[in-house]
Amino acid sequence: MTQKQTSDTAHVPATGQIIDLARDDQGIERNEYVQAPPRAVYIHIPFCTNKCHYCDFNSYVVQGQPVMDYLYALEREMELTVKRLPAERIESIFVGGGTPTVLTPEQMRFFLHTVNTYFADRTADCEITMEANPGTTDPDKLAAMREGGVNRISFGVQSFDNALLSAIGRIHTTDDVYRSIENARTAGFDNLSIDLMLGLPNQTTAKMNATLDEALKLDLEHYSAYSLKIEENTLFHKLYHANKLPLPDEDDELEMYETVMKRMNQAGYGQYEISNFAKPGRESRHNRTYWRNLAYYGLGAGAHGYAQRQRHVNIKGVQAYIDACKDGLPLKERHAVSRQEAMEDFMMVGLRLLSGVCNSEFHRMFGIRMEDRFGEKIGSLVERGLLVAEDDGYRLSERGILFGNDVFGSFLENE
Repeated sequence: MTQKQTSDTAHVPATGQIIDLARDDQGIERNEYVQAPPRAVYIHIPFCTNKCHYCDFNSYVVQGQPVMDYLYALEREMELTVKRLPAERIESIFVGGGTPTVLTPEQMRFFLHTVNTYFADRTADCEITMEANPGTTDPDKLAAMREGGVNRISFGVQSFDNALLSAIGRIHTTDDVYRSIENARTAGFDNLSIDLMLGLPNQTTAKMNATLDEALKLDLEHYSAYSLKIEENTLFHKLYHANKLPLPDEDDELEMYETVMKRMNQAGYGQYEISNFAKPGRESRHNRTYWRNLAYYGLGAGAHGYAQRQRHVNIKGVQAYIDACKDGLPLKERHAVSRQEAMEDFMMVGLRLLSGVCNSEFHRMFGIRMEDRFGEKIGSLVERGLLVAEDDGYRLSERGILFGNDVFGSFLENE
């Protein structure tokens, strides 16, 4: 089933060095590959109003936290980062969390001023997204966001069933959703998205349909629908292993997913990725950076970044991050990404897009065709009806969409 793709789903870094730089027949070094400079920025605000029962993201309840000290530290990381790797022609900025909209209007203005200072060289149509929770975006805060350049908001709605919302630890209600959307429209935002979840405890296809009824009435530009994933160090993980979490079975969850796909299509939303649906031209530009395995800056506590053929992850704790920024970049780990790993990533994340992966792009980056490295695996997936061959690459079949994780995992080297 589908899982949410965020900046925190990058590879867990490990130490290692690029070695064996002999060149292949195309002239590209065997452990090197072509990578353009970052054109996207991810910034992590780790504060939340509360911790949801399923959440394992790097987030902390905001009460009592040194928020301004964190924003000063983030400013310092931006300064050091662009000194090391200057930013130019940024195409997308994504502020995630946590819940970035727990910042006060004054904190929001300071934060966005910092972003605009260090990432000022942007395309005219640069997409600047901020995640928000319903009930945390009053008119003053929305005005600060608009003034600071934010032009897209992604609300974590999850469901339009108040009982389900309570059961998963959300503190907003459906009334908060309607009010937040109305406030955002009044403030001038014309690019809104909401996240929905399926496979929740005691959720049924009928409940999913009722949620879709309400969601589609909003006539938003973009919708995402993700399956619940049980993560370690969450309340749901404890309940699951105590047999106290009444989850739908796999067939019911699959039916919910098929229902989402069918109804979104009927409502005129194109499914451009496993979990994402949009009106024409309203696809998430930032998330395409991840799905195309392109470089991006990763800033903030616990954030992942990918640039210059290296992945890094920052120190997670708020105070530890603040302290680290006083002495330099707040890196926890960094590792070089081998050519083989980059090719695997290209296939695994690229096939999440329903348009699929392109041989021309693969050759530009790696100097060979996909079949030269993955011919046997690709052939098997085509034969099993999970992939479809196109003129310049491959895409998921209708059946492959339903069993995407099986397809993605098959490209791992040790598979």
